[in-house]
Amino acid sequence: SDAICNFVICNDSSFRSQPIIFNPDFFVEKLRHEKPEVFTELVVSNITRLIDLPGAELAQLMGEEDPKLPGANSTASGFFRSLMSLKRKEKGVVFGSPLTEEGIAQVSQLIEYLHKNLRAEGLFRVPGNSIRQQILKDALNSGTDIDLDSGEFHSNDVATLLKMFLGELPEPLLTHKHFHAHLKIADLTLFDEKGNKTSTPDKERQIEALQLLFLILPAPNRSLLKLLLDLLYQTAKKQDKNKMSAHNLALMFAPHILWPRNVSTNDLQENITKLNNGVTFMIKHSQKLFKAPVYIRECARLHYLGSRAHTSKDDLDLLTSSGSKELQPLKSQKRSRLDSCHQEETQQRTEEALKELFRHVHNMPDSAKKKKLIRQFNKHPTALTPGSDVPTSPAPRRARSRSFSGLIKRKVLGTPVILERKSRDTTPEPARVSKENVQLLQKCGSPAHVSQAKLKTLEGRKEESCRRMRTLLLSKDSSSL
Repeated sequence: SDAICNFVICNDSSFRSQPIIFNPDFFVEKLRHEKPEVFTELVVSNITRLIDLPGAELAQLMGEEDPKLPGANSTASGFFRSLMSLKRKEKGVVFGSPLTEEGIAQVSQLIEYLHKNLRAEGLFRVPGNSIRQQILKDALNSGTDIDLDSGEFHSNDVATLLKMFLGELPEPLLTHKHFHAHLKIADLTLFDEKGNKTSTPDKERQIEALQLLFLILPAPNRSLLKLLLDLLYQTAKKQDKNKMSAHNLALMFAPHILWPRNVSTNDLQENITKLNNGVTFMIKHSQKLFKAPVYIRECARLHYLGSRAHTSKDDLDLLTSSGSKELQPLKSQKRSRLDSCHQEETQQRTEEALKELFRHVHNMPDSAKKKKLIRQFNKHPTALTPGSDVPTSPAPRRARSRSFSGLIKRKVLGTPVILERKSRDTTPEPARVSKENVQLLQKCGSPAHVSQAKLKTLEGRKEESCRRMRTLLLSKDSSSL
């Protein structure tokens, strides 16, 4: 159930040698760009299912209120903010400016270079040369092309400049609005058998909450965060060379990507461990955090395709905006789980297979095997037997000769006289008689005037003529018969 599309069939031979790329988050991104309000409400409703956000913190996450950050009312923090604003007074195109796609394009050169030089010991911890860093900074601000592979700059220069760029952003990479949500994610722990919270982190719920939270980040922030966490993940994989573990890297980058701007360590004294551990967790699981949860993918797909299938997470009623008619709100009653959805699909496939099999049996030539198969179909309930879809015509019954004499009678004399038994009805049916008897009846009048003796005489004559004719035919052309 994790993938919407597992494979693509291509009949064009010219494309078979080329790789086919399918983005499972296509409908998620489409909904994010075309219906941002609907998308945000859908994601936030699932975030509040995982973490408890009071009214004020939820309003801050939705952007309806300004975030209330720790240390915002202290005198020391106010002086610290003023000092930092003076440092950022001279803003460039890249450094000190709000995050833009142009700024990400410039900084991505630093990230690409560092991917090739991850073995430097103390990377991101050992500072580089300040003069080379200033030259590189000016070049990035002016948009000048830089050849980092020329050997003019050291990997520590580039790593320090990347941290400087993140530190001079007006707000952290994960934004101020998401600060309280990240604190709550750090508190997600497992429960014991009695339902009591333990100290063991609930990694699955933390990953799911981060996936949802990253979905509602501004597009530039999300793009740069993905590039950065992937770089730190690759750096931690080579910690035997660079001596930088995921935790060490988190200590270097947590103040730049998660800590609120212009606050001191004392302001975060209670939460600093949570924040650092949270960044450590992001680095270790960075390869999973930028995939939308399966139920978000499915809900976005249903919004555009209108499929009958419904999936949900923990029987959650996914909320939608009241003004959107395309994304129908899920009912207040609980939806069926993923297992019920699979059962419905299996039931549909079974019915289709039965219909196909029944059509195949119906098209078979008439035989005893076909009749046997149809009888087996009729034993099943009408819901599973598609007998009503394909009309079945009764097989024509072939007249069979019960005796050799009967065949001769039909060939020579036509239909024999059959005396019908009296039915239970009050009106008796007229007797079926041969042509000779009909002529006699016409001469004599109605059948009531014909006596039983005359009928016996007629029948005796007919039997005698049959015997003579049979003897003649057998002696004359017995071989042909």
